Amino acid sequence: MPTIREVAKRAGVAPITVSRVINDGHSVSPETRRRVELAIAELDYIPNALGTSLRSKRTQTLALLLSDITNPFWTTVARGVEDTAHARGYHIILCNTDESAAKQDEYLTFLLKKQIDGFLLVPTSRRSVVTLLKRKTPCVVLDRRFHDLEIDTVRGDSIGGACTLTQHLLQLGHRRIVLLTGPRDVSSAADRAAGYLRALADAGLEDAAQVLWGSYSQEGGAELARQALALHPRPTAFFAGNNFIAVGAMRALAAAGLRVPEDISVVAFDDLPLAVMFDPFFTVAAQPAYDMGARATELLLDRLDGGGPPQCQDVVLPTELIVRRSSAPYVNG
Repeated sequence: MPTIREVAKRAGVAPITVSRVINDGHSVSPETRRRVELAIAELDYIPNALGTSLRSKRTQTLALLLSDITNPFWTTVARGVEDTAHARGYHIILCNTDESAAKQDEYLTFLLKKQIDGFLLVPTSRRSVVTLLKRKTPCVVLDRRFHDLEIDTVRGDSIGGACTLTQHLLQLGHRRIVLLTGPRDVSSAADRAAGYLRALADAGLEDAAQVLWGSYSQEGGAELARQALALHPRPTAFFAGNNFIAVGAMRALAAAGLRVPEDISVVAFDDLPLAVMFDPFFTVAAQPAYDMGARATELLLDRLDGGGPPQCQDVVLPTELIVRRSSAPYVNG
């Protein structure tokens, strides 16, 4: 690998002159700059960013910690983050935590040693956020909230979207609606349960509520669906707390010989991208995943640049009800 001294020798200048050209110094003549840039290109020299980082206290790098990168929702969020960061001269390190607090702590320790400029994260625990706050490391929380912490958050309207989805099923005549959702201690799962319960209460059906807590995964969805099918009387509709729960529930229903929506309706929070759907099927409350990633990154970068609103922000993005074939009117009998 060529060194800065080799570049200087090729260009006929001192190493400090090469450094000035690399760092966009204005005390270099156009002719000297041209020779140095030509030498850099001929030798395929890659400047060492460490020295620049030590001087500027910046690495131009952000960390994005997601709970499940195999979920297309998070892939779309990541694209919004990457596009926005790249447009402003930053790079992204992507980490997948699998909703493991231990794994997230391990990543945080590693990344903090690397002098990451800021973090965007879907926290698996309150502890991870407190760690960043104590270190005064700029960060933005995605999808989740902590009312007792002064932290910027960008999330979808889980309460409103869940309420709208439940109202849709009620309008179709369903009265035995079971919510299959994520962990009880995750704010998005709790908020979606709150929206579901609000819709039932508004309809005078509080006693009909059935919330089954599990994991935001296909395996978790299948297990919750099997539990729901064992209830008596059997539910007429499932409300899946996210798209992966919905996919798992569909597998359990198929294994039980039940058809959707003829035998049971299924709705879900979060959509699947049209690019991965041959035939869009699920009725959903769709969050603006790309916008969530982009807005969170803009907010983080504004903080890094010394701008942004004076108070911590809780940005709540609206959801969209998209009605498709997975939900149908309830027919008694």
